[in-house]
Amino acid sequence: MRNRLLFFALFLAVSATAAPVHAARIHGFEVSVVVDGCETPEYHQDGKIYVEALKGREFTVRLSNPTAERVAVALSVDGRNVVDARRTTAQGAAKWVLSPGQTVEIPGWQISGDTSRKFFFTETGRSYAKWLGDTRNVGTIEAVFFREKRRYVLPPAVERDLGSGAREEGVRRQDAPAASAAPEKSAPEERDSDRFAATGIGDRTDHRVRWTRFEEEPRPAAKIAVRYEFRRELVRLGVLPRSDDALASRERARGFEPRYAPDPDRRR
Repeated sequence: MRNRLLFFALFLAVSATAAPVHAARIHGFEVSVVVDGCETPEYHQDGKIYVEALKGREFTVRLSNPTAERVAVALSVDGRNVVDARRTTAQGAAKWVLSPGQTVEIPGWQISGDTSRKFFFTETGRSYAKWLGDTRNVGTIEAVFFREKRRYVLPPAVERDLGSGAREEGVRRQDAPAASAAPEKSAPEERDSDRFAATGIGDRTDHRVRWTRFEEEPRPAAKIAVRYEFRRELVRLGVLPRSDDALASRERARGFEPRYAPDPDRRR
């Protein structure tokens, strides 16, 4: 097991947030997509979890650690690690470190030690993945939870704050993607880029983090994937039923019918 990895840890106190009602849960670990402070409803079909993408709306990803120990969470949106926008394995990814019992919300792509840029639902053609040049994995949010490796001897140096130098080493610059996240060859099927949902890189927001050491167990404790699509695609997939919506009713409207005007006196 390697000791070299550095992981992200929130500069926040342990949260007292209650378990989300609509959160995807495995072994107590939870992931939910939050819009306007509310967990979005989830739909289960064929072993997959779906949520509806609301075009133009900002969202956060809520992560919950139910255990009495620290855990590290590799989180990707559209196939990209939200810490550094790289494509790696879950084992090799930079991770968020959650304290015992902690629930946190990740607001966006982390662009520095103090700032992230907000997630929002958009078309694939206008997504961050499109800007990075690889849209093969859009429409997916995935969190992989790792327990901390048990240690019988804890050297004092292991838990020390690594300082600003370590922070600068691990964070992508604001004005350009990291070298390893340089644009790749796009997937050939781009004709429907405005038809399917993806995640954009939005406004800046304060989100202070620091680097810390964490040695994870070799096998993940839980892996949770959530698919998101626009409503019309969820209907096409059979995740949502076809409905007789207001627009369909308007299409059946007629200008004239063989009827007479109602007489108020006849209703007395």
